[in-house]
Amino acid sequence: MFEYIRTHKRIMQGVLLVIIFPSFALFGVDSFMRSRDANSSVAKVAGQAISQQEFDQAMRNQLDRMKQAYGPSFDAQMLNTPEARQGVLDDLIARKAVTAEAVKSQLTVTEPALQKAILEAMGLKDSDSFDKERYKSLLAMQGMTGQQYDVIMRQDLSIQQLVGAVQNTAISSKTVADRIALISEQERDVQALNFKAKDFAAQVKVTDEMLRAYYEKNAKQFEVPELVNAEYVVLSNDILASQVAVSDAEVQAHYEQNKTNYTTNEQRRASHILLNLKKDAAEAEVKSVRAKAEALLAQVRKDPSQFAKLAKDNSQDPGSAERGGDLDFFARGVMVKAFDDAAFKLKEGEISGLVQTDYGIHILQLTAIKPVEIKPLDQVKEQLVSDIKKQKASKAYAEAAETFTNTVYEQADSLQAVADKLKLKIEKVSNLNRQPVPGMPATMIANNPKFLSAIFSEDALKKKHNIEAIEIAPNTLLSGRVVEYKPASKRPFDEVKAVIQARVLEAEALILAKKAGETKLQALKANDDVNGFSEVKTMSRLKKPEIANEAFLAVLKADVQKLPAYVGVETPGVGYDIYRISKVAAGTPDPARRASESQQLNNSAAQQDMYSYIEALKKKAKVEINKAALNSKATNSAP
Repeated sequence: MFEYIRTHKRIMQGVLLVIIFPSFALFGVDSFMRSRDANSSVAKVAGQAISQQEFDQAMRNQLDRMKQAYGPSFDAQMLNTPEARQGVLDDLIARKAVTAEAVKSQLTVTEPALQKAILEAMGLKDSDSFDKERYKSLLAMQGMTGQQYDVIMRQDLSIQQLVGAVQNTAISSKTVADRIALISEQERDVQALNFKAKDFAAQVKVTDEMLRAYYEKNAKQFEVPELVNAEYVVLSNDILASQVAVSDAEVQAHYEQNKTNYTTNEQRRASHILLNLKKDAAEAEVKSVRAKAEALLAQVRKDPSQFAKLAKDNSQDPGSAERGGDLDFFARGVMVKAFDDAAFKLKEGEISGLVQTDYGIHILQLTAIKPVEIKPLDQVKEQLVSDIKKQKASKAYAEAAETFTNTVYEQADSLQAVADKLKLKIEKVSNLNRQPVPGMPATMIANNPKFLSAIFSEDALKKKHNIEAIEIAPNTLLSGRVVEYKPASKRPFDEVKAVIQARVLEAEALILAKKAGETKLQALKANDDVNGFSEVKTMSRLKKPEIANEAFLAVLKADVQKLPAYVGVETPGVGYDIYRISKVAAGTPDPARRASESQQLNNSAAQQDMYSYIEALKKKAKVEINKAALNSKATNSAP
């Protein structure tokens, strides 16, 4: 098919025009847009819509989390399934349902609690000062403004209050915990009698017919998969950036134009004493709180060194009271307006008057000032050069990508032309398999599913033409061609005969060992006999000996109502073992372990309660799902 397109380009262009143009002429762009708008909502929860944009963002967030968890080996196509999309939507629905209940319950979040949560969430808690530029940069990376992030954090904190009220009341059964503890601590005295396969090997007679039969029955074990040796070229922003030259004049100009990016605004550090007071408080309460605030203000003005102690004893801001009211450094605009205005009017060491906000009455003490700081050019020059190169490469990429695509297509018998034209390096890769290797990162060219699919296409294998340009990552194009193809084959019998001999011998010896062990087991059940058994070892679920896991589980599951009890276990590749259980006793209780197990049961109960609660909220919220919108992109590219 690709060969036909190569040689009949004009015909194919005409065909495409004939197909595409009438579609718009007959049905129109307007009908297309109306259809799109009608299906933009993926679901409705408690009357609130989950938009396509919101759902797509949730998919991207999930993709980022999985990339962080699994690293380069994560394949984005794992999220491109109806099941994965439904899972992401379920999380959004649960959040919407819980948020609706939190709003209905009128749960609120104080400003200090919000500020503390933001610092922790953004990883800024341990900083010497609040880095406003870093904060803006982190928000920009997530495509949000400070106001949007505040709304999300308030929702999260409200949800945490609601969820905590359910989870923290979970109770698990003490009887169940005690029973589990007794089972874990129970000890069994055990002896072993082994029938090892290697001891029966001398009794096995392997014939050529047995070897031939194994070879034919297990043919797949001796297959050599098809292999490809290939060469390829890659075009990316990074490669183009490495080809870019940047002058000192450009660096200077860029620095001057973007100086605000390297400027840290003035920051101030303050401590405060907060007395809570609601906006709709009764007049008597207002007078009482204000009187207490004036008394505290008089005390701190009389002896400013006592500010921290008075804040610790009297401030009703739980986030800062323990630190003597310290709020660390903050830039203008971070705090609420009245507080912000007061803080930026004070001189270092000065104490404010009473400042009233929506949260109550504050008394401020300014403890430090960090002036505006501009990083010098020499300090940021390396980053500037890198940024300029990336910008130039980004601008050049579109044209380079078109040249790349056209060249590998038009001069299909070699990659040299595109390599010369765009100054790219031709790389080689050997022994490619048709399928990606599990566990190996898809970011490796030799393990990239798109590249493997293209290089093993019929056109690439038979004619050794360049594969079409494929995008293996954002702003990264690749093309390759087959240098050598080795079709799948089967290793000759004589070449693998020795391997087959060993496998057949082992399998037959195992059969004899098992047969002998089972015969002995029946005899022991009829007439107890300790001859040949090993010394006694004590086993429990907390004390696993050095035996195979299959045997360990069999011993613990064995019926011990009548002692001695016997159990036989086949160990793959080793042989057959008989275990004699002569004594069962309660172990020594471990209070710390029991407490830990009880906590685990409580956690499990809390999770179950939370799941049931959320399901009840979802039912109450009357969830409606638009299946068409949900799966509209599931068959397209991954997010």
